[in-house]
Amino acid sequence: MSSDKLLEVSNLCVDFCDDKKAPRRVVNGISFYLNRGETLGIVGESGSGKSVSTLALMGLLPKVAKVSGQAMLSCCQPQQSAVNLLSLDEEGLRSIRGKRISMIFQEPMTSLNPVQKCGNQVMEMIRDLEQPKEEKKELVINLFREVKLPRPEKIFDSYPHELSGGQKQRVMIAMALICKPDIVIADEPTTALDVTVQKTILELLRELQRKFSMSIIFITHDLGVVAQVADRVMVMRNGEIVEQGDAAIVLQNPNEPYTKGLLACRPPLEGRPKRLPTVDDFLSGSNQSIQPLSSDIPTSPTQQTQSQSQQSLLLTVRNLNVEYVLKKSFLGRPLEKLKAVDGISFDLYRGETLGLVGESGCGKSTLGRALLRLINSRSEQITFDGQRLDQMSQSQLRQLRTKMQIIFQDPYSSLNPRLTVGETIMEPLLVHNKKLSRNEARKPVIDLMERVGLKAEWFNRYPHQFSGGQRQRICIARALILNPELVICDESVSALDVSVQAQVLNLLGELKEQFGYTYLFISHDLSVIHFVSDRIMVMRAGKIIEHGNTEEVYHAPKEDYTKTLLEAIPRIGVTSSCSASPLPPQS
Repeated sequence: MSSDKLLEVSNLCVDFCDDKKAPRRVVNGISFYLNRGETLGIVGESGSGKSVSTLALMGLLPKVAKVSGQAMLSCCQPQQSAVNLLSLDEEGLRSIRGKRISMIFQEPMTSLNPVQKCGNQVMEMIRDLEQPKEEKKELVINLFREVKLPRPEKIFDSYPHELSGGQKQRVMIAMALICKPDIVIADEPTTALDVTVQKTILELLRELQRKFSMSIIFITHDLGVVAQVADRVMVMRNGEIVEQGDAAIVLQNPNEPYTKGLLACRPPLEGRPKRLPTVDDFLSGSNQSIQPLSSDIPTSPTQQTQSQSQQSLLLTVRNLNVEYVLKKSFLGRPLEKLKAVDGISFDLYRGETLGLVGESGCGKSTLGRALLRLINSRSEQITFDGQRLDQMSQSQLRQLRTKMQIIFQDPYSSLNPRLTVGETIMEPLLVHNKKLSRNEARKPVIDLMERVGLKAEWFNRYPHQFSGGQRQRICIARALILNPELVICDESVSALDVSVQAQVLNLLGELKEQFGYTYLFISHDLSVIHFVSDRIMVMRAGKIIEHGNTEEVYHAPKEDYTKTLLEAIPRIGVTSSCSASPLPPQS
């Protein structure tokens, strides 16, 4: 191995072997290297083999996985020879994990033990050190300060559920760094985070890399994120490397159609195409040039007013409030309250898409659920299609549910694992039309499945048999089976690959154009909001702080907070046009 190479992987193959089936190859002979002090970005869609490849290096794959090839890790001492990670037994791997190679997992909530305090979980990594417990505790608290956790002493004694998403991810970073490893594998560490929290995490990783002189393997499906952190990029598809090289060259001048497709399917920062290109377009050679939106989309306040005057109001909200009781007295009286939604008022017109953007915890999802009366709220007035929702009984609301539907953020947890796809989509029809038989309901369900890109023969499959994008299509079909007038999309594409995200956004646009749906689109990503929305509302701490036409808010924001959200969008070879300094993150 070269003295600069810290890790060199040759012909790595991973097969999953099931006794009942033939071996399935998920990683097919990939070779790559990692230099000292550099960041290697591995990108690709879900299922491309990114995470499996790195888990194989650490010996963390299940027993049904068969790994072959070489992964040579250079030793700390120059006179010692490199060690092949793939040939080590469990005892040898334990001497490597954490100390030489550590990992930041994708979902911190499922990676942290919910019944142990955060400090104890990090301190467990250094239990072999011959130091008093108080010294180990002080070491962990100091590391919490290094990763910029607020109130590190308090977080040491906090449970994971008491922290925000960004704080939990910082705890995971501290756990990965506590033994000062040579290599840190960051497996999608920012996928489910707000763009502002994502930006601070990326900056933190770069700062810690310089301070501790470590190498990073950064796994993601978002090429915009890779552009912020990587020195070199490796693009994977179907278990193989399709392109690799210097990050700037690969991202700004890619050679492979697959890489071009991944770049193109991200919502553009400049211009608003009518349809996002997809990876399939590039692989089939039918990629379309970006087309401008039709001229009926208002692009100025005057055009917006004229457009709205020709539309009818579908939803009117006045002074909507939602409060949560955080602390009660012995007798049950509220002692401390949190105002999740604070006096919000707005109008929603038929056939438009109103984007609602803000960080996690600002009250976006709470607002969406309060509009549907899924949670208790106080309001002077909520009028839907001329009817006062705030004055309706539960039975009246139940009849109105056919006109209002919601697509939830996590498609897997919002689907019943015991119901087939057909039964899941059919259920609302049978609930709201008692006279309809299952045989009669089957045809409209199959028609809608095919319309949203699901095959009719999948009617009897279960949710776990589908990919994330397919499950989201199932949720969309379930929400649209009753032909509603208002659809609330609650972070419905935030956890999807950029390629699948493009497909879902295109689908929602096509359905809106065909059936005239009205969308309230909730997201923390302003690039997505910019692509789908006619108007934008920016929400912070329960209040709407900015509201206006999409182009006006996106290109000429008035509030510093909106400018901060825009600056946090990952960009490839583009500098932000906003000059405001970042606000302190709320995480």
